[in-house]
Amino acid sequence: MLRITDAVTLADWELTEHFTRASGPGGQNVNKVSSAVELRFEAARSPNLPPDAKARLRRLAGRRWTADGALIIRAETHRSQARNREEARARLAELVAKSLERPKKRIATRPTLGSQKRRLAAKTRRGEVKALRQSPGSDE
Repeated sequence: MLRITDAVTLADWELTEHFTRASGPGGQNVNKVSSAVELRFEAARSPNLPPDAKARLRRLAGRRWTADGALIIRAETHRSQARNREEARARLAELVAKSLERPKKRIATRPTLGSQKRRLAAKTRRGEVKALRQSPGSDE
């Protein structure tokens, strides 16, 4: 069981761990020990996440979201399988917690008079700079 917040916890059946050999340097250890962890979270089937949080999680997950609605997190930075397992679970918890936060609604405001004047003054200056760049032609 993985606790995200006081209200949301992920059950053990939603999480699957698969251990593989890690890539990269590490000498003989890398060829012998399956220390990398692939944590799979069945997000689409999870009864503990509200639908809006699932949608945000899908957007946050990006390429880690599979076609069947699972989120896959791979951790292989540590030499120890236990530390990789902890890191994968921590990254999953962070991602799910971030998806539970509702984004703040943007309140449309009008630009201030000063900002409008500054914008128009900057456009005028820019136009003058471009006008000075032009080669003097025959205006006759």
